[in-house]
Amino acid sequence: MTTLAFALAATIKHDGHGGVADLLSTPEEAAAWLTEHDLLVAHVLGAESDLGRFLRPDRAEILPNLWEELVRIRGAVRALFARAVAPGAPSKADAARLMTVEDALRMVNRAAERLGTTELEWVDEPVVRWAYRTEDPIALLVGAVGRSAIDFLASPDRARLRACPAARCVKYFLQDDPRQTWCSPACGNRERVNRHYRKRTAG
Repeated sequence: MTTLAFALAATIKHDGHGGVADLLSTPEEAAAWLTEHDLLVAHVLGAESDLGRFLRPDRAEILPNLWEELVRIRGAVRALFARAVAPGAPSKADAARLMTVEDALRMVNRAAERLGTTELEWVDEPVVRWAYRTEDPIALLVGAVGRSAIDFLASPDRARLRACPAARCVKYFLQDDPRQTWCSPACGNRERVNRHYRKRTAG
C-alpha cells in the first residue's frame, strides 16, 4: 500500500528546464494519472473497486473536487516526507511552501479514517475484510492515500527515505544502499558533470 503515497508524491517533478512540473495541474491531468494508476488504486481499495466508475463521462462533475482533494493530500504527504528525511533537507520543491506538520498529520489521519478499517468475518472460516466507512469515491481514494502514507511513515522503511540533493531534482526516494546519494544514476551523473564544470570555471 505504501506505493500509492510515493506515486502521488512523485507527481511533483523536475521539468527538465530548471523548474518544477506538476503532473496534476488540471482536473484532466488528475484523471489521466488515476487512469494510469488504476491497478495500484484498485489494489489498495480492493478488487471490487472499479476506478473507471469515477472517471466516466457521466461522472465528469466530480473531477474538479477529486483533483482538489488529490492535490491537497499530496501536499500533506510531501510535508510529512520532508519531516521524515534528515532535518533541513526536504525536497527543494517543498522547502518554501510546506504546510505545517500538524496540518499534514490532521489531513492524513482524517483521510485514512474515512477509508475504514479491517474487520474479521467468519462464515466458513475466518477472513479479514476491509470495512469502508463511506461510499464516496473521492473520500475512498484520498483515504487510500492517507492510509498509504501512514503505513509507510510508521514502517522501518521510513529510515531509508531521502530527498534527492541533485540541483534540479525534487524527488523523494528510498535509499537502497548506504552509499546511494541520488535518486537515480541520471541525477548522479548530472551532479558530477556540474561539479567538474564548477571546478573548471573556478580555476
